[in-house]
Amino acid sequence: MASRAREVEKVTVSLPAELVRYADQRAAELGTSRSQVISRALAELQAREQDATAREGYAFYARESQEFAAASLQAVSEAIGHAG
Repeated sequence: MASRAREVEKVTVSLPAELVRYADQRAAELGTSRSQVISRALAELQAREQDATAREGYAFYARESQEFAAASLQAVSEAIGHAG
């Protein structure tokens, strides 16, 4: 399977010294770069936010489906009763 190269942009950010030290420590532990550590942290945050949005959407549609089922129960019961 061929992998696609990701577009990368170089940016300059200012971080508290404590976070830079932490990023450097994690990079050394993982055998990667500081940029990769920060990139992974942001990607994980983005994934968590997307998951939370999806959960909210699924919960909304589940409630909507339950409300529709409850509202249409009488009509469906009558239709089934007349069909049999």
